[in-house]
Parts: sequence; C-alpha cells; structure tokens
Amino acid sequence: MHDFLSYASSPAQILGYVAFVLGVAAFLQKEDWKLKSLNACESLAYLVHFCLLWNPAAVVSSALASVRGFLSVRSRSVILALLFIALNLGIGLWVLDRPLGILPIAGSCAATWASFRMKGVPMRCVFLCATACWLANNIASGSIGGTVLELFIGVSNAFTTIRMAREQRPAKTPPAAAQA
Repeated sequence: MHDFLSYASSPAQILGYVAFVLGVAAFLQKEDWKLKSLNACESLAYLVHFCLLWNPAAVVSSALASVRGFLSVRSRSVILALLFIALNLGIGLWVLDRPLGILPIAGSCAATWASFRMKGVPMRCVFLCATACWLANNIASGSIGGTVLELFIGVSNAFTTIRMAREQRPAKTPPAAAQA
C-alpha cells in the first residue's frame, strides 16, 4: 500500500492530475477557442508528465499538441495541419520505443486535423476518437491522472457534444391543424 501511495503522489503523477483538471475544464467549454486554449495548457502538463514516465512518443505528441492548440485558436490553415501531422508522424515514429507508442501519435494526428480544419460537433467527435487513443496509451503507461483524465474527457466531451447537437437541431413546430 505504501508503494502505491508513493507512486500515486510522485511528481510524474501530480503533473498527470494537473493535466486532468485542465483537460476536464477544456472539454466542458462550448466555445472552440476556450477548448483549444485549455487543451494546449493540458498538453504542456502532459509533456512533463510523460517525460517523467519515460514515454518518448507521448512527450513528442504532447509538445506538438500544445503548440498546435495555441496556433489553431487563430488559424484553420491546412498547411499548418499537414505540417503538424507530418512532424507528429516523423518525430513520433523516430522516437517510438514500444508498439503502443503509436496510440498517442494516432490520437494527436486526428486531433490536429480536427483542431485546424473542423469546428463544433464534428471537431468534438474526432476528439472523442483521439481520447480513446490516449486512454489506451495512458493505461499502458501507468499514468493514473492521465487515465482518469481521458475517462473524464471522454464523458465530458460526449455530454457537451450531445448538448451542442441538441441546441443545433431546429425546434419542432406543431402541425398546422393543432395550432387552430
């Protein structure tokens, strides 16, 4: 029990908990720019977290995700999207040290396209797929905060996406005969 408490309160895990708070706050936002900004801050915490857990592919993906997040607030450039995807694939595959390291790379590539080229409900749906990749990575990496983070992000993003989709539906009008 003492070993688990030491592990759960290690600097690496504490940074995972910081990422958790930022990530949940991000996906509760209905405004895209707030989501992207908070998500970029979450990625900074993740960067150090995965550096301490020695997961190089996740470090690269987190670093690129943070820069991508801040840039995508102001830009929808397809060139920037493709550049970040190429960097993520190139550097990520270069530092890949285990088969499951492909998960954060795939998740980050999907989130990159969504961040730059999508908005609203469709963007959040792609983010849900990216969340699934990161969840599997975090479980495999032993990241307590990261695992809980991705579970909560998945749930909060799903609820926000459903709420946004409902708000976009046109209001149903009663039949003309019922109005008379």
